[in-house]
Amino acid sequence: MVKSRAVILMMCFALAACSGDKGIRHLTNDGEGPDEFKILPAKPLSAPNNYKDLPAPNPGGENLTTVDPLGDAVAALGGRASAVVAVPGQIGAGDQGLVSHANRYGANGNIRTTLATEDEDLRRRRGRFTNIRLVKTDRYNQVYKRYQLDAYAELARWRKAGAKTPAVPPSGE
Repeated sequence: MVKSRAVILMMCFALAACSGDKGIRHLTNDGEGPDEFKILPAKPLSAPNNYKDLPAPNPGGENLTTVDPLGDAVAALGGRASAVVAVPGQIGAGDQGLVSHANRYGANGNIRTTLATEDEDLRRRRGRFTNIRLVKTDRYNQVYKRYQLDAYAELARWRKAGAKTPAVPPSGE
């Protein structure tokens, strides 16, 4: 009896390991309703003044219905929406001081590749058994648990050091 239960348990683990699901994030919408994160509100539909003046279709590129939330926010606050358009390889004039200050001790131009390699190594080491599961679960917090900031402990540390924390009300102690 015990051997048959052990065999059934081992078969369940073997079946779960063969799922082919390699990621640690499993965020799914299991409900019957629509997925609100797939719906992007766009500008209201409007008919053009002249259909002959419409630009040619640009699949994958920008078109008349392309939403620019950052530019729209800047324009709503009285700025120029074109000011937020980034030119690849160039730093905006308003950001030069910030970039200079951030680079004062040097900068690694290959930081994205370095971080991606280190993260892949971490996932390989910390997420060894993430492929073995009986049900789909989100393993992200398990893998990155030691890198998470405890907000309350950090708040207490800063308060103990004498830093003012006006955004957080005083504790009721």
